[in-house]
Amino acid sequence: MEPIKKIRIIKISETENKHIDDWVAVEEPLEIQLQYGPLDNRVKKSISITMRTPGDDVHLALGFLLNEGIIRHSSEVLKCSLQTFHRGELNPNIITASLHPDVSLHSFNLERHFYTSSSCGLCGKASIEAVQSLGLPQLPKPTPITSIKTINTLPALLREHQQAFDATGGIHATALFDCNGHLIHAAEDVGRHNAMDKLSGWCMQHEHNLTNKILLLSGRASFELIQKAAVTGIPIVAAVGAPSSLAVQTAGACNITLLGFTKSTSANIYTHPERLTGL
Repeated sequence: MEPIKKIRIIKISETENKHIDDWVAVEEPLEIQLQYGPLDNRVKKSISITMRTPGDDVHLALGFLLNEGIIRHSSEVLKCSLQTFHRGELNPNIITASLHPDVSLHSFNLERHFYTSSSCGLCGKASIEAVQSLGLPQLPKPTPITSIKTINTLPALLREHQQAFDATGGIHATALFDCNGHLIHAAEDVGRHNAMDKLSGWCMQHEHNLTNKILLLSGRASFELIQKAAVTGIPIVAAVGAPSSLAVQTAGACNITLLGFTKSTSANIYTHPERLTGL
């Protein structure tokens, strides 16, 4: 399933109205199923339905499981793949993660009801305790990692790789950079939380050392994105947009360096500037 699709629209301007083809981001439901328990007595349970842009669905599922505290390492997942119909065709909207039989699951994690829209990853959770129960890791004490000039170059570098955004103008992106400003990986989705889960899943699957890496967000920085960055283990988060008050508070508590309004010549530093040189 493609992440963008062409539709016919009427484009209105001051001088004329005309029928043209236009591209829009695809938004489809993805059901995430979990298979767990002893190999001779497996249990399958649907744990989430999220509205996402198709593509990187395995990374999305793995990142979701990591960021929700269901797994901690890729070795805990035996297999993660799209479900197949009886004819052998793939069902593009159902994915199953089969856990290692030794993985211990807390019933609380599986009793929560996850429905997440493309705009909100937290709004479908059954209770505020579900969020609080995750816990937030504290990253190592901040030491210099990169320069503010390097941070300033990142938005332009990300834009060069936002293919779906270029076509539609309506999709979020997350990107992982090294301390020298080289792009390692980027993910796009109509939901900013999905884009972050896709990046988290990719990082976990590839077992990257994240101690000196930088996360760039194409939009604002919310609490949820900072929480996911903390769980993933990324020490610097730079957002093109503004952070929320809870995002700033959470970044401070987790020892994350948080920047907002990041541009080619300026940025606001909200927490832990110790990781940045050239100030």
